[in-house]
Amino acid sequence: MSYIDNNLMSGETVIYRASLHWIIFAWPIVWLIVAILLFAGGGDTAAVGGLFLLLAILIGIGSFITYSTSEFGITNKRVLVKVGFIRRNSLEVLLSKVEGIQVNQGILGRILGFGSILVSGTGGTKDPFHKISAPLEFRRKAQEQIAVVQESR
Repeated sequence: MSYIDNNLMSGETVIYRASLHWIIFAWPIVWLIVAILLFAGGGDTAAVGGLFLLLAILIGIGSFITYSTSEFGITNKRVLVKVGFIRRNSLEVLLSKVEGIQVNQGILGRILGFGSILVSGTGGTKDPFHKISAPLEFRRKAQEQIAVVQESR
């Protein structure tokens, strides 16, 4: 089971889930292409291609672990975020305590649909999370749930 599912409070349901964007695999893909080009060159460049292949594999494994161990969710009560496996960074903020969710997107992020979110909670918590797929949708869903919580008061 996922981190979010394991940490739900009684009566809490998941409204929206997000994940990291595939862009986190960009560098391993670049190094793999360089390795293939060096292998194709033959001769002495093939040995260098092997180093680039090893680099692509190592960075790719790290990216895969990050991708598969990162969770972003909005429930009817909280915003939950967990990133990492061995070194874990998690955030759980009640919707009533969320002051705002800032979205930062560069040009490439706007084109490909990824960005960073910064969740601001009362008490000064400000936690950034980078390379999230569809960050504007994440913010919209959070704002919808915050509005529901405020209306029910």
